[in-house]
Amino acid sequence: MFKTLSGVWALLLGILLIMLGNGMQFTLIGMRGGIEGFSATALAVVTSAYFAGFLSGARFTPVLIRRVGHVRVFAALGSFMSAALISFPLVTEPWAWTLLRLLVGFCMSGIYVTAESWLNDASTNETRGQVLAAYMIAQTLGIIGAQWLLTFGDAGTSVLFIGASILVSISFAPILLSASRTPTTEVARPMPLRELFGESPLGTVGIFLLGSIYATQSGMGAVFGSQIGMAADQIALFVAMLFAGALVLQYPIGWLSDRVDRRQLIFGASAGGVIFCAVGFLSGGQVWFLMLSAFIAGGVTTPLYALFLAYTNDFLTTEQMPAASGGLVFTFGLGAIAGPLATGFGMERFGPFTFWVVLGTTFAAIALYALYRMTRRAPVPVADTESYLGVLPTATPVAVEAAGTWAAENAEAGSDAEE
Repeated sequence: MFKTLSGVWALLLGILLIMLGNGMQFTLIGMRGGIEGFSATALAVVTSAYFAGFLSGARFTPVLIRRVGHVRVFAALGSFMSAALISFPLVTEPWAWTLLRLLVGFCMSGIYVTAESWLNDASTNETRGQVLAAYMIAQTLGIIGAQWLLTFGDAGTSVLFIGASILVSISFAPILLSASRTPTTEVARPMPLRELFGESPLGTVGIFLLGSIYATQSGMGAVFGSQIGMAADQIALFVAMLFAGALVLQYPIGWLSDRVDRRQLIFGASAGGVIFCAVGFLSGGQVWFLMLSAFIAGGVTTPLYALFLAYTNDFLTTEQMPAASGGLVFTFGLGAIAGPLATGFGMERFGPFTFWVVLGTTFAAIALYALYRMTRRAPVPVADTESYLGVLPTATPVAVEAAGTWAAENAEAGSDAEE
């Protein structure tokens, strides 16, 4: 493991620093927006703009890379993102923040595409699984660590925004200095949604609904905390819990995924999300019940993403997987745009605890649809399923395709060994 990571540690360090900066601004938007008196609906639009930009960046960055190269694209997007982060406290208007978040989302997606291309190029078929797993861990630790950094400043000033900008700026040094050659960046054209739904109805519907959940948690969690009167350090801890649960639950859910009917696991994880969203709703604002709810409800979200990818791949040929991966990422992005808008409208009309109602209802929809699909299709034999790899919802088609290729090769190798 150490030998594998010795060649990519600088890339992983850069990713960790980027996630520290990006993770800070996600929570800062909700905290500073509350200070400025922005409505829940306005902050929901700002949140959705990020995911609209992210979806666009995943689509157009490979085109830019083919025209001018990885290094130029990476440096340009990094500069724009750093400038955007420092601009938030300069123009505290919802329309300006919406445009800035659109830009940040586009830049962040492009940075991911470029970094994931270098990581994929630096790994071999034998090490790709370990490299991707380390990449996902670095991202998650960066998001959690960002919440800790927020306790060192005041969201009402420019200091934390400047800090996030600095972290993003310095993150490019280890990445650019360690990227020794220019990899090929080829992203398959996404599979049409009609075809994707025909191959895997549960994977398509489930990942759309999960996009809504993930964007609501990551973008509206700080807004919820701000509106119920949490202190700044409590808001930071609450957002951290939404992601910390994934570190704990990812492995056991992944272990079960390769041993049972994945639809049953999707139902169980979603039902757990429903239960703990109910706990959050009924908590009456008691902080530790809210933290527990965030830990579990947030913790099942990331494993569910990987579950839907693995489940969909179970019904595809190796040749179909790249296009299907692009289709699933696109579908997830559509859900991520819609989710915060619905949540923000509900919070403004019915109160901040609607945050839990929307999340719980969406988890319930996934669970019920999984039950329905169990009556419509026979389970795939466990021996014939693709391997599970804990891909994060923040991954672009580059990483998702690499993970799918690794899973198919791993499953094929396991099948050959049994024969």
